[in-house]
Amino acid sequence: MHIERNALDKFLLVLKGLAMGAANKVPGVSGGVVAFVAGFYQEFIYSLQRINGTAFKLLFNGRFKAFFKYINGSFLCYLILGMLVSYFSISKVLDYLIIHYELYVWSTFFGLILGSIYSISKKFDQFNLKALLFLIAGVVVGISISFLDPARENDNLLFVFFCGVISVSGMTLPGLSGSFILIIIGNYVLLLVDSVNALYDTFANIFTGDFSFTSDPIRMRMLQVLAVFTLGSLVGMVTFSHLINYLLHKFKLPTISVIAGFIIGSLGVVWPWKETLFKTKPDGSFIFDSNGREIITNYRRFIPELNQETSIAIGFISLGVLIILSLEWYGSKTTKN
Repeated sequence: MHIERNALDKFLLVLKGLAMGAANKVPGVSGGVVAFVAGFYQEFIYSLQRINGTAFKLLFNGRFKAFFKYINGSFLCYLILGMLVSYFSISKVLDYLIIHYELYVWSTFFGLILGSIYSISKKFDQFNLKALLFLIAGVVVGISISFLDPARENDNLLFVFFCGVISVSGMTLPGLSGSFILIIIGNYVLLLVDSVNALYDTFANIFTGDFSFTSDPIRMRMLQVLAVFTLGSLVGMVTFSHLINYLLHKFKLPTISVIAGFIIGSLGVVWPWKETLFKTKPDGSFIFDSNGREIITNYRRFIPELNQETSIAIGFISLGVLIILSLEWYGSKTTKN
């Protein structure tokens, strides 16, 4: 599936990587949905599953050009570049927007999920009882995950590696949010906020010629945690891609049905109108973790009153739907070309 790409295609691939990276950072949203709706999901999975024994044989034999072509390297490099840039740019912007405009951010993502459901529903060539059962199973799993109570933070490196393997599911399995799973197992802040910020600060220090961070045990521990998490993510990405590629070839309809179910189930996670519930003592005071943050137990969702704020939020939901429909239109146009 090696495709020759012009400058515009490469630029658009970086933008897609930006979108996937940003989506993976937000709890309840899956970067795989971006790939699925925009029409490059199968190429993404195909490219990842080409990282196999044959690829390593080419690499170790010094046949770098053949290796790069075999794994569809141009596609992966530009896409991953966008994801990496996202973690140090768009993700920072998203963090700010969620703090200051939380309702409108969640409304946009709710619209993205709604649009994705509509888009994926059109991919069913046929729909029967078997597909319906798989769809319901996906919905049940997606909803069940959204109501689990988060665990405590754990920086054990073996557990961090496991977190990396699990979190990447959001890229390879649309509708299953890797970042939300990290919240459930207690390591979202550690792995997607603290460790990423530590790397960002380290680059800033190196750029200014300040290497004092090497004697900072907390900073070095965060960098170690991030390295292990990244390794786990790479292992998980390749492993899941082989599994998904097999399922799509052998059991396409059930697999798409489960994916659609996951996406429908994730609507509960990204419901815009909710308030955060924190762990408290009998006297009502908050319980804090080792880093001084309130411990989140879950969210209380509610139906909003119809007012100006709600109307604006509905407008952002419509924007999210429109973005997905635009991505789908672009994806279908690219596929035809």
